[in-house]
Amino acid sequence: MSDDKPSDRWTQGPEIQPGETPRQAGAESEGASGEDAETLRERQRLAQVEMLDRWVGGVLAEQRRSRRWTLFFRFFFAALILASLGTTLYGLFVAGQPAPVAERHLGVVEVKGVIDSESPASAERIIEGLNRAWRAESAAAVVLHIDSPGGSPVQSQRIYEEIRRLGEQGDKPIYAVIEDIGASGAYYIAAGADEIYASPASLVGSIGVIFASFGLEEAIERLGVERRVFAAGDNKAFLDPFSAIAPEQARFWQEVLEITHEQFIEAVREGRGARLSDDPQLFSGLVWSGEQGLELGLVDGLQSLDGLAREMGIERMQDYTPRLDPFERLTRHFGRVAAEWVGLPTTRSPLRYQLH
Repeated sequence: MSDDKPSDRWTQGPEIQPGETPRQAGAESEGASGEDAETLRERQRLAQVEMLDRWVGGVLAEQRRSRRWTLFFRFFFAALILASLGTTLYGLFVAGQPAPVAERHLGVVEVKGVIDSESPASAERIIEGLNRAWRAESAAAVVLHIDSPGGSPVQSQRIYEEIRRLGEQGDKPIYAVIEDIGASGAYYIAAGADEIYASPASLVGSIGVIFASFGLEEAIERLGVERRVFAAGDNKAFLDPFSAIAPEQARFWQEVLEITHEQFIEAVREGRGARLSDDPQLFSGLVWSGEQGLELGLVDGLQSLDGLAREMGIERMQDYTPRLDPFERLTRHFGRVAAEWVGLPTTRSPLRYQLH
């Protein structure tokens, strides 16, 4: 074991041995050579340089890691955008065009959900599907597969008129098959077909017009809310739910509903003809089961889509309904929700051929 006094490199001074005073330790250290002190300082400098190098290396490594994540997210979002564009183009130009079918089949057009210009069951989409199925040479018949409570009078009228126009050409039959529900505007559409089929428990009919709103004028008075509506024309704001409606305005609006109802009745009579019964409740807005509808002449038979195909001896069905662009549908939905949230007017008619 060496007799040299060890030096403490952390305190830059000699280590004090037991029984030794700091003065004695300092006196002994004065005898150390200048070369030892210089070596110690050099070691400290090298340690500091090494520490600085490690710190700089850590910073550079963190920057490289950050750049890698930045590049990863950039590539990820670029791939997401490309995938979105690819999906949209596929929906528009590939999936939106059904492949031609050579064998004999039923050309099916789906009518699902509320009939509205902004919904999947819009007149534009249904009419396009009807014409695609009609033009298909191997389609033995066109079938409207309906599962809808109704909706817009104008959209329903447009589809009905197109069905009648195609039916007058006489090239192939057009059938309507009602799944769970074919009421109000959906039945308006079905009435244009050559024949209507439904299941025994399906809901059909509801031949009527509805407008629903609220009278909230007393509620805002109790809350101390002042309603500010500026309109040119005495009756421009008569449907405002926060304003009272005058008796003459109520009579006028009822007349509008009655005229629209008569249009519905005339269309059903034109489409169904002598098959309709003379039941006085037929056009009262009541909804009937498929079995009751058969007795009333609202439907021609109790049959499902698969059953109709088997009855006709056809094994294949082809859906000609145009595919929905998912991004257009999403933007329409959010646009409609945003408009309703901020109170902006929408294009929807307040009158509805719709089951409530």
